[in-house]
Amino acid sequence: MSIDKIQQDFDRLALFSNEGWDHNGHYHAFLLKHLPAASEADALEIGCGTGGFSRLLARRYRRVLALDLSPRMIQIARERSHQFPNIDFQVADVMNYDFSARSFGCIASIATLHHLPLESILAQLGDLLQPNGSLLVLDLLKAESPVDFAVGALAMPLNPILKLLKTGRLTEPDEVRAAWEEHGRTDVYPTLTQVRQASAALSNAKVTRHLFWRYSLVWKKMASY
Repeated sequence: MSIDKIQQDFDRLALFSNEGWDHNGHYHAFLLKHLPAASEADALEIGCGTGGFSRLLARRYRRVLALDLSPRMIQIARERSHQFPNIDFQVADVMNYDFSARSFGCIASIATLHHLPLESILAQLGDLLQPNGSLLVLDLLKAESPVDFAVGALAMPLNPILKLLKTGRLTEPDEVRAAWEEHGRTDVYPTLTQVRQASAALSNAKVTRHLFWRYSLVWKKMASY
């Protein structure tokens, strides 16, 4: 998918953004439990969207650099984050961003890395982490094994039930579904095998399958890496 297409899609999706429950937000608590309660280091979020997870990081880290391709997403993120002056929201492509020898105590990415060359971006993020820093990835996956398909089948009846409990509705409005369907036509997701292969250089990275068609990758950079 081209950079321009991704940007256009998420500028459109930003119009429907809210702070309610969704599949990605469902796993925020899971990601946060791998981080310290407070740190003097900086954090980086790639594909920050409207800034929900960036604001959670800002409660724990000294500063947060939050990048997204979509100007509209960044505009909304800034509007919703006035109480967090330690977040720097920028419209940027991480593959071309000049980090100028910066390093981070945490790097997080939610539902974004499937748009990027996975092996090379994971290596780049690994280099940007400080010793003992944490890399947190949550993203969508393509089913490939009987277990994947079984977990996906289990998620199907749970999805509307949980959506109803969390949001008071069974489905998204028609215009929201249409926007996501348009974006999804060109989305390509990795399998767990591909994720494990791409992260092979990150020694002891933990890749976990989750409900709701997601996987997580959690890695702590050792001082000797």
